[in-house]
Amino acid sequence: QVQLVESGGGLVQAGGSLRLSCAASGRTFSSYAMGWFRQAPGKEREFVAAISWTGGTTDYTDSVKGRFTISRDNAKKNTVYLQMNSLKPEDTAVYYCAVVRRDGDIWSPAYWGQGTQVTVSS
Repeated sequence: QVQLVESGGGLVQAGGSLRLSCAASGRTFSSYAMGWFRQAPGKEREFVAAISWTGGTTDYTDSVKGRFTISRDNAKKNTVYLQMNSLKPEDTAVYYCAVVRRDGDIWSPAYWGQGTQVTVSS
C-alpha cells in the first residue's frame, strides 16, 4: 500500500504559477512511476503528466506541454512535483497524484491521493 498526500493547490490569476507536491509513504516510492491527473467540475478525470521511476522519462497531455513540468525527488523526500506555469482558467480542477503504470498507450493509476484544488481566475 502507498499513501499519497497532495499539497500546493490554491487560487491564482491567469498567467500565474503554482507548484503541486505529492508526498508518498508506504512501499518503496522510487520503484513506481508517478502521475498527475485532474478533474474539472462536470468532467471526467483526465491524465495530465507522468514520470518514470528513474525520472528519466516524462509524458504530458498536449494541453499542458510547455507549461507544466513534472519532477520527482527519490533520494530525500519521496515526493513528486508538478510545476504549473502560464496557468489558464481551463486548468481549474482538482489535481490528483497517483502511482501509475504504463498500459499500452495510456498511464493507468493504481493508487490515488485525496486531491488538491487549483482555481485559475480570469
